[in-house]
Amino acid sequence: MKTLVLASSSPRRQELIQMLGLPFEIVTNDVDETVSNDLSPKQIVEELSLRKAKASTARITDSHLIVIGSDTIVVYSEEVLGKPKDQEDAFRMLKLIEGKTHQVYTGITCIDVGESRVITRSRVTDVRMKALSDEQIRAYIATGEPMDKAGAYAVQGIGSTIVESINGDHFNVVGMSLSLLSEMLEELNVKVL
Repeated sequence: MKTLVLASSSPRRQELIQMLGLPFEIVTNDVDETVSNDLSPKQIVEELSLRKAKASTARITDSHLIVIGSDTIVVYSEEVLGKPKDQEDAFRMLKLIEGKTHQVYTGITCIDVGESRVITRSRVTDVRMKALSDEQIRAYIATGEPMDKAGAYAVQGIGSTIVESINGDHFNVVGMSLSLLSEMLEELNVKVL
């Protein structure tokens, strides 16, 4: 049985991978998340998930491990909305997407250390936000929740109250598609079910 290594300090991703019921450990890393402006959203999340997985792989020696890297971005009208720099940036992002549909892209990379196999995939989910007043946006920002989240909201927290609908994989919006991850692990001979 191979042990999974999550290349992320994200509490959300740690909760998600725990749901699989497989043994896992965490090896965090700091990677440069600068990417070329000419990459598509799909290419961005796949590139960054690969960087994260490779950085953690470089720090381990056990060959019976599968390292998992993941990255999520929010995209509206071809603008990538990362984590807000400050409260005003969070307000700008939320004002931009309120009452509209945007896309959440999440990339996943799995590296089988022993077999030197690398699989990288991504998934996209449409999210429609409720129409919000400036007062509601500022009240949400005051909770502190938006400050370390791509697109300045968290669908699994109080931010769930500002989401009107999700078309696609809910867990993709939280931070990692368990459906996609389980398919990738199956390709590496790790049975989730």
